[in-house]
Amino acid sequence: MEQALWTRARLGRCGPPLDLLTARFDRHVYAPHAHDEYTIGVCVGGSEVIDYRGGHIRTGPGSIVVLAPGEMHTGGPGTATEGYAYRALYAAPALLTDASPVAPHFRDPLLDDPELAAALVSAHCELSVCPDPLEAESRFPWLLAALACRHSTARVATCVIPGAEAVARAVRDRLADELLSPPALADLAADLGLSRYQLLRAFRTTMGIPPYAWLAQYRVGRARGLLESGLRPSEVAALVGFADQAHLTRWFRRVLGVTPAAYRNSVQDGSR
Repeated sequence: MEQALWTRARLGRCGPPLDLLTARFDRHVYAPHAHDEYTIGVCVGGSEVIDYRGGHIRTGPGSIVVLAPGEMHTGGPGTATEGYAYRALYAAPALLTDASPVAPHFRDPLLDDPELAAALVSAHCELSVCPDPLEAESRFPWLLAALACRHSTARVATCVIPGAEAVARAVRDRLADELLSPPALADLAADLGLSRYQLLRAFRTTMGIPPYAWLAQYRVGRARGLLESGLRPSEVAALVGFADQAHLTRWFRRVLGVTPAAYRNSVQDGSR
């Protein structure tokens, strides 16, 4: 069945949008067109042939395609009997210059990088379902910086962030203080005189995880206490800043291995 589903994630609470496309086609052929953003797609099934820069790109499962802003291209099935499926995101050029002042140029639009492809698909899948602004801002700019630094002419200016531990503590404290409505990382970075990439690198280097994951685990810790007091998971989710009960359950299971309801029941049973 042919389908195309667009989702809009937001990079930070009031930050710029990032459009995500999940597509599966049997016979559809795109008319020649161009985008204002970088088009970054990962093939997840079948094969697509893309006409680009006077040549043909043939994708396969796991391959990454990067098309530059303003470049005309088409796309269609690679064979007459097999369709194609892909996940794509449309990134403003500024998102790919976060780690370097030099605009990236991709000489080869077809990239073989299984680790990065898997990370892009994972982020795309999860944020298409639950487009949490802090998670989107923590994951996508980091992956786009990796894409630019690994495969384009751009390179990271520096890998060492002076005062990384102090930066991480400042970010951690702000997130904890504002867990119901966390500030955008771009705003935090500007307050600290850093780029968003530098903030992310300082935080990940110091804490071992990105900001959204740290905040989710902090929220889970707060949720435990509320569940132990007898509140229902649906009540707790809103009180600790999760979008809904499903979002709370997803992270609660990741951190503690059980659902919030099962945890609440076991704690209550143990106290009788």
